[in-house]
Amino acid sequence: MHPADFDPLSDFPDPSAGLAMGDIVRVGDRRATATQDAIACEQAVALEYNGIAHAALLASPLHIPELALGFSYTEGIIRSPADVLDLEVESVSDGLVVRLSIVNARLHALKLRRRSLAGSTSCGLCGVQSLAQIRRDLPPLDAPEHPWSARAIQSALEQLRQRQPLHNLTGATHAAAWADAEGRLAWTYEDVGRHNALDKLIGRLLREPVDRGRGFVVISSRASFEMVQKAHAAGIRALIAVSAPTTLAVRLAQEAPMMLAGFARDGRCTIYSRPDDLNMDLDGSRT
Repeated sequence: MHPADFDPLSDFPDPSAGLAMGDIVRVGDRRATATQDAIACEQAVALEYNGIAHAALLASPLHIPELALGFSYTEGIIRSPADVLDLEVESVSDGLVVRLSIVNARLHALKLRRRSLAGSTSCGLCGVQSLAQIRRDLPPLDAPEHPWSARAIQSALEQLRQRQPLHNLTGATHAAAWADAEGRLAWTYEDVGRHNALDKLIGRLLREPVDRGRGFVVISSRASFEMVQKAHAAGIRALIAVSAPTTLAVRLAQEAPMMLAGFARDGRCTIYSRPDDLNMDLDGSRT
């Protein structure tokens, strides 16, 4: 399957593919009740490039082609979807295997960034073989044509809460969503791993005729270094996180440069990088 042939995806896919019902016992009010509850599915996803095993991730078994495409792009393995000649997903006893065929010119980049990853939902850099591999040499981002609107950011965050059916059922997933300059959400992706959710979103953006410099990304998690680096690699100029950033994330956002906001909730946010890129149009004061 070529990336251009992927079927269009709904913004609200059936979340049942990402969860399972399990027997549980709820304890409270001095009693225990046996019942069932929704539990988020987590599967191993192995990525192979031209027959070379490269990475193993732990992910929600949803939107795997987007995950593979976004990961390949943000890791610098491919430079565009055109570098992927074929992509097949196979279900095996231990999880899923994604087999990508890439153009020969990108095999060298693959070997340069070769990892022996044991994927983790909490650390997207597990298995990196040297410190030099952590930081990528990326071109600086251009300044946005117009400041981002605080109203638009607030609107996007309100929509994000409503577009997480898997999280609402299980409480165990993160989300990443693309918003246009007016704050309208176009695509939202969920995953047990925050890095995976962002990679899925970026994989979708690569296939859409959208100017990634004219919108922003909202995420339901904290903003780690790798989340900022993935956004930078995709040409995203503003990353809005519901939770906090880390010191390395702030430093990278300042160097990129991109606007980075954290603690974005309840009509407020904290700007850590490029505060002048935000138009304070809620009450005339700086958020």
